[in-house]
Amino acid sequence: MDTQNKVAFYTLGCKLNFSETSTIARQFNGEGFERVAFETHADIYVINTCSVTENADKRFKTIVKQCLKQNPKAFVIAVGCYAQLSPEALAQVDGVDLVLGATEKFKVTHYINDLTKNDMGTVHACEIEEANSYESAYSFGDRTRAFLKVQDGCDYKCTYCTIPLARGISRSDTLKNVINNAKIIAGKGIKEIVLTGVNIGDYGKGELGDKKHAHTFLDLVKALDNVEGISRLRISSIEPNLLKDETIRFVAQSNSFVPHFHIPLQSGSDALLKLMKRRYLKDTYVNRVAQIKKSMPHACIGVDVIVGFPGETDALFLETYNFLNTLDISYLHVFTYSERPNTEAVLMDGVVPINVRRKRSKMLRGLSVKKRRAFYESQIGNSLTVLFEADNKDGFMHGFTENYVKVKTAYNPDLINTLHKIKLKKIDTDGAVLFEYLETVNVKTESKIIQL
Repeated sequence: MDTQNKVAFYTLGCKLNFSETSTIARQFNGEGFERVAFETHADIYVINTCSVTENADKRFKTIVKQCLKQNPKAFVIAVGCYAQLSPEALAQVDGVDLVLGATEKFKVTHYINDLTKNDMGTVHACEIEEANSYESAYSFGDRTRAFLKVQDGCDYKCTYCTIPLARGISRSDTLKNVINNAKIIAGKGIKEIVLTGVNIGDYGKGELGDKKHAHTFLDLVKALDNVEGISRLRISSIEPNLLKDETIRFVAQSNSFVPHFHIPLQSGSDALLKLMKRRYLKDTYVNRVAQIKKSMPHACIGVDVIVGFPGETDALFLETYNFLNTLDISYLHVFTYSERPNTEAVLMDGVVPINVRRKRSKMLRGLSVKKRRAFYESQIGNSLTVLFEADNKDGFMHGFTENYVKVKTAYNPDLINTLHKIKLKKIDTDGAVLFEYLETVNVKTESKIIQL
């Protein structure tokens, strides 16, 4: 195939998708393709789709149009969760040439015989029951931090969720593979790794091809903590019932794991948690937060919450709001419930009107702003370490401390992907935190060395 062919990628959804997009991109590179920015002219565009919300579905068509605007003759490929759930629907979208399901996406270059546009997209998607093998994935080069996939699929049956239908059963990478991938990432000079998966607390299940746990999540955490060259390891999202006291205690005294946890709650009402078929009640959540704060008082705790789930009355929503308001948490990720085909929830009574869902979402987003502000204020005066990102916004760049406080300073490209000891001073008008350096930092520039 012509080595001059250019390929671009667009990723919708979660960190797991980003890790898989990066892995697929490396496959293209190995076949002689040149990766280019999505906003530029390419011969092939690969869109890694998401099915968590209806909005992600709708965005797909917009992205396809953007591809064709940049190159009307471009070969457009859809992969990912939405491609597995609704392959025929995606194949019928104007401009889509190839749709690959859960297992096929990792063999994408095998399905490209030529780049001629098709009248209708070709579909290659297995039955989800066949998605039982594991494909390793990790990202680097796209961001300052790397996303390392350790687990895929889910055996939970939450009534609102399509992920088990899109990704199949819970299965894990081998511990050996995970450690080898972490070492590869470390060798690239990346300072931070974020562990990702669908249900990473279930790590170890399916590691050896059966349902047994060859290792536990704690085994994984302990092994990764010994990998040299990684300054930070961050746990992305972990179910409260799978976040054990032993893991919390280990993170508190570990070499590399940072005091930051993202723990899905979904509702502060036990009645709704039962309707959702979550595997805990809110007392468990209260206990998890208390244990983290006991071991790591400065820890950042993020929360996923869904508003507008069927049966959520005004009283039950206020129960959730008040519950979150009293918890010692740091920020919220708020999801407005959207009906997903082939889920139990779509058939439930007590449908919440769209305008009510939006109102409740706005209330919780406002609460999130207050929670983040209060958490940042509690950190003023503390000595922490910042890892700088690559962004340049109006002459400023940002970075994150180990406990996920966002800080800002004047843009200097030589600071990208560097760690520095700082003291937090005050919150700026945009919500980021200003600081002072606690050490003299030599940063090379083209003409001289400057002292910060």
